[in-house]
Order: sequence, then structure tokens, then C-alpha cells
Amino acid sequence: MNNDFNQEPGGHQDSGEPELVVGLDAGGTRTRAVLATAADGRLLGEGAAGPGNALTVPLPQLTDHLAEAVAGAVPEAARGRVVAVGGGFAGATGADEDDSGRLNALAALTAALGRLGIVVDSIAVSSDIEAAFASAPGTPADGLALVAGTGAVAMRITGRRCTATVDGDGWLLGDDGSGFWIGREAVRAALRMADGRGGPTVLAGAVGRALGLPAEVLPGAASGGADWSRAVREAYRMHLLPVVMAEPPTRLARFAPLVAEAARDKDPAAQAILDQAVVQLADTIAALEPRRGERVVATGGLLGPDGPLTVALSARLQSRGLSLDWVADGCRGAVALARLESGRRL
Repeated sequence: MNNDFNQEPGGHQDSGEPELVVGLDAGGTRTRAVLATAADGRLLGEGAAGPGNALTVPLPQLTDHLAEAVAGAVPEAARGRVVAVGGGFAGATGADEDDSGRLNALAALTAALGRLGIVVDSIAVSSDIEAAFASAPGTPADGLALVAGTGAVAMRITGRRCTATVDGDGWLLGDDGSGFWIGREAVRAALRMADGRGGPTVLAGAVGRALGLPAEVLPGAASGGADWSRAVREAYRMHLLPVVMAEPPTRLARFAPLVAEAARDKDPAAQAILDQAVVQLADTIAALEPRRGERVVATGGLLGPDGPLTVALSARLQSRGLSLDWVADGCRGAVALARLESGRRL
């Protein structure tokens, strides 16, 4: 989005100019800020910066990222007109005032606003999932939220706050059906093809090429490994394992698109992985004991308009009387929460 504020006449701190709010979506890889009018939530500008996880990003760095994102969204001439700020943070929650992530987010955001000369009476801090849920059409207050990206987590939202959580337990203990899980299963399928426990799959060649393995251990990769000799399969394993083990586990999520591509080409192993991911995400939602007719607000790349799980999961949820609404991120929800904090009616 261009900064529309700079294209409007006036941009000065006159009493007749509209009051403004800022919404923040601070995730594990990026922080995004948007500027909007307090009266009707019309978006005027945006800025972006580095990661904003309130538990894993050190406080000084978190403050820097928030200041950079807000500075990009709010022109200096407009900063005196900002009346409220709402932030959805990974690693935080709005449900517990003493939550360590919430306290970190509030401290960093207060410092960042002070650095920019923005003084507000109202700051609303929530989790990134609570903000994403509020981004759905109509700014709902109650329902179910599902995130399916690198990780996976579902929440029941009541009064715009999380009241129950399922999964989100990280790569070691959970995140079933996530991008990480799909990527890990791709590597597992490749290894099982190589050691003889699994059938041929094009994932073996796709994963090997993505990891930069030597061509001599990838003969006939397009065939799915059906014509690989035992010696070649053993060499493949010996090259693959050290490369995978040397990377952070969550890097496995980058193989999820390879699984989606292979499934489109009718690879049975890839299709089985996606089918199981859908089952797992549906089970995650089911653990929240949804009522028929409840909306499920989803975010994350696996469930977007072109996401590999969107159609199958939507159909599965519809059979249980649930509807799936996708939102890109929590910025609009954060704006709505900021407007509520400032006393505006939505």
C-alpha cells in the first residue's frame, strides 16, 4: 500500500483534521504497521520491519523493529494525531495482563512510540492470532481461529480474547499439519524411499535438489527413485542427513511447497502427506468443541486463496457445519482493536 496520507491535502496538526490509529501485526518473521482513520478505519499508509515475536526477539531489537515499522506508516506531520495503537504480537496474549510476552510487547511498543514522539492514552496489546481473528469481516468477537503456516495452532476466541488453545506446541512436540510438519514428512518420505521402507516418490529428487545434493546421487530424479540402485540410494541418504541436521528444524517448512507441487503432479506420497495434514488441522479444530454454524477464521500460507490445504480443509469443516474465512494478517484486526480502545464504535 502506498502512504495515502501523503497524497491528501492538509497533513498538518490542525484541530479540524481527523484523529488516527495505528495497527501492528508483529509476527515471527516480519512486523507490519498500518495507519488508519479513527472514525472509520480507512487505511492510509503502512510500514514494515523485522521480526516482532515478543518472547524471542530481544527487547532492544523488538523496540527498533516496532519504531521502524511505525515510522514507515505514520508521517512525522501526522504523529500528533495518533490517539490509539493496537498491536497483535506473536508470543503475547491479551487475555492475561501479567503474561511475559504481553509485558515485553507493551514495554517495547511504549518505548518505540516515545522515540517517534507519539503520545497516546490507549495501547491495546493482543496476540497475533487474536488480532487476526478480529481482521475477519464484521470484526467478530467470538469464534474459532486457526493458524497454519510454519507452525499450527487453534484458539477459541471469546470477547476478542483467547480462552482455549490447541497445539502451537512447537516443532518438537506439536504443530501438527503445519508447514514444518509437511516439510518434515517430505524428508521422511525421501529417506524411506532411499532405505527401502517406502515406495518411489518424486519428493526424493525435489528435496535433494533443494538441498544442493550432488547430481550423482540424484539419477533419474524425475522417476521418483524407482530406478535408483541400492548403492545410489545409500549415497543419497549419507549426503542428505548431514545437510538436514545442520539446519534449524523449522527450516524444514520450506519443503512444503515441494509437497504441494508433487501432489499436483499426482505423486501418491505427496498427496498422502497433504491429506494427513488436513486431518490433523481438522482434529485440532475439533478439540475446541465447535458448535455448528461457528466461523473459523484462518490465517497462514497453507490456507490462503492458493493454499494447498484450503479446499480440502474447507470441505471437511463444512461437513461438520463450520465455515472457513481466511485473512491475510492481523493488521485490520489490530486497527479495529485500537479503535475500540479509543472508544470508537465499529
